[in-house]
Amino acid sequence: MIKRVSRLASPRKAAKQRKTARFANGPAVHFNHVTHHYGRMTALDNICLKIEAGSFVALVGASGSGKSTLMKSINRLITPGSGDILIDGKNICDDDPYHLRRNIGFVIQGTGLFPHLTVAANIMIGLRISGRDKDEARVSELLAMVDLPQDFAQRMPDSLSGGQQQRVGFARALASTPGLMLMDEPFGALDPVTRDALGESYRRLHDHLGLTTIMVTHDMAEALLIADRIIVLDSGRIAADAAPSDLLNNGGGDVADALVAVPRAQAQKISEMLR
Repeated sequence: MIKRVSRLASPRKAAKQRKTARFANGPAVHFNHVTHHYGRMTALDNICLKIEAGSFVALVGASGSGKSTLMKSINRLITPGSGDILIDGKNICDDDPYHLRRNIGFVIQGTGLFPHLTVAANIMIGLRISGRDKDEARVSELLAMVDLPQDFAQRMPDSLSGGQQQRVGFARALASTPGLMLMDEPFGALDPVTRDALGESYRRLHDHLGLTTIMVTHDMAEALLIADRIIVLDSGRIAADAAPSDLLNNGGGDVADALVAVPRAQAQKISEMLR
């Protein structure tokens, strides 16, 4: 049974969510009875889910729970065995997969930058493949958007820190002006300080641009701190669907409570050490 609870945890948070939705540029995403198998293993089991335009959703769960399969089915890196996925009411199967992906931002763990290309060339690679000419003004705009100096445009990836490389990855994903961003463990390879700073920076960018963001993460604390809504997956099914505050108040059921217990226990241990 799916544990779903209210996502409007407080008047202050409700007001923020209404503002985000009002100015959202990102699309809504619907999953209608989506099922997928890898051989005999069920990766997704009759998933029915609506993600509102302009929301920031984290997909969490144990390894093998189906979270990456669910996210990658949106841009057709994986084709489910059955069911439909709609972006703003349009079935993704009605679009050419390459055209579909060019209109969805995708950020992965470890950036995936081309080491032989400059930062500017990496940022513009998707637009170049689409036939657009070199656009220095767009590169400048994107560097500013992800808080990188303008002179980074001609630098090579190996001259950048891990956090700076990941910011370039975000700039590349945003180059085509997508409304929907998919992120697969985007901060997982970074040190804790850089990870926290980049997570907060992206959250501000999400709000400023009115994006719809769907992020896969193994870090429950990260999901609690930057997402509006958390989907907990277990054996290919939705075990919980709730706001972070509701999960912290034990409102998500046993599977969600077990995930929340990890950062809660860590916080408790640190608190005891400071006494």
